[in-house]
Amino acid sequence: MEKGLQRASQSQRGIQQGQSKSTFDPSEETEGAYHQAFITADMRLVSTGVRALRAAELPEPEPEESTEPGYHEHSHHEQSHHEQSHHEHSNSELHPGHDFSHMKEKFMNEITHLPVPMWAIGAIVVVVLVLVACCVFCVFKKCFGKKKKPKKVRERKTGRRKKATEGDGEAGDKDKEVKKEGEEEEKEQEKLGKLEFSLDYNFTDCQLIVGILQAQDLAAMDMGGTSDPYVKVFLLPDKKKKYETKVQRKNLCPVFNETFIFKIPYAELGGKTLVLQVFDFDRFSKHDMIGEIKIPMNSVDMGQPMQQWRDLESGEKEEQEKLGDICISLRYVPTAGKLTVNIMEAKNLKKMDVGGLSDPYVKIVLQQNGKRIKKKKTTVKKNTLNPYFNESFSFEVPFEQIQKVQVVITVFDYDKLGSNDPIGKTFMGYGATGVGLRHWSEMLANPRRPVAQWHTLMPEEEVDAALKAKPR
Repeated sequence: MEKGLQRASQSQRGIQQGQSKSTFDPSEETEGAYHQAFITADMRLVSTGVRALRAAELPEPEPEESTEPGYHEHSHHEQSHHEQSHHEHSNSELHPGHDFSHMKEKFMNEITHLPVPMWAIGAIVVVVLVLVACCVFCVFKKCFGKKKKPKKVRERKTGRRKKATEGDGEAGDKDKEVKKEGEEEEKEQEKLGKLEFSLDYNFTDCQLIVGILQAQDLAAMDMGGTSDPYVKVFLLPDKKKKYETKVQRKNLCPVFNETFIFKIPYAELGGKTLVLQVFDFDRFSKHDMIGEIKIPMNSVDMGQPMQQWRDLESGEKEEQEKLGDICISLRYVPTAGKLTVNIMEAKNLKKMDVGGLSDPYVKIVLQQNGKRIKKKKTTVKKNTLNPYFNESFSFEVPFEQIQKVQVVITVFDYDKLGSNDPIGKTFMGYGATGVGLRHWSEMLANPRRPVAQWHTLMPEEEVDAALKAKPR
């Protein structure tokens, strides 16, 4: 090969010399032609020799392939990758519209070679998109949300001012409407029903005779749309003697036809006021007043009997100071002659101590004809106005005497230093009226069965006066 190269170089030099000689010696043209043909043949031999040399250089790395195959593969891969990238680069220059498709293919090839599963890559992409969306939303709220708030605030402020000005102008009209509605409600509330009664005076016996005849269109006080009415009759201002009619169950137009007698001199009758109060009976709570009628006796001509209807009026709430209520259970066994009184509880007792509380206890007295037969008392409950006792006491009362005895209940406030002050009092049995009489009657009508009833505590003076008075 080296000899061929040397001959080629010599031939080139010969060509140059021949050309230079040809310029000066035209007679040697035939000799130059032969020489030119010889040179072209030598050039062909040189080109074939170069090609053979290149072909001989390519298979030289074959022994290295057997010893280091990994290196050859890697180099071959790099070469192919280089050629591919070169090809792509050339194609991108020639066809710029295909850049996106080539980039996409590269990206997908790189993703496939990553050591992460495709589902994990998808989850990461979703999380990134959600975070980006949240960021965009927050930026949008901050940029565009603040501009709307001041407008709303201004509108609210202006609206409030307008309402205030309009409200001042409409205040008078609203007050008038409220007054009209209040008057209408008062008129409706005044429709509590009406009561028919009779009055007469017996001058020979100095007796005021009061008849409770009937009532009509009473107000419904119970949930079922009815009432359990009864009438309470007494004279003001002393209230020493009180009478009550029988309870008419579930009746808004009850008929009573009951007569009550007050023994009072005619000279004192002018300073009295007759009160007729209609109540709705409730066994387990305080009785509700439906309405009342007040009759000043100095305005009534007692020279002749009178009978008339009158509309009920709403009663005065502050009729007297509230002393509280007490729940009592009575049980009588006729065969054994045993009366059991259970003091269950009390509520809303009057405040007797400086601190606004009381130390209540209950005293039970069994008496007959004004004489004490036996007395017992409960334990003291400290600092409470709603004590719970649930204490039972037994008394031996023969069946023939049960209609003649009285059970007197008194609630006291315990005091260590001074005397114990009475809070209120009530009684059941012989001579009792109202709740006391009904409770006693129900106990006798249901032998061996406990009957519970709430009683309203009364002032001690009133109960003592009722105990001393002869029953009618």
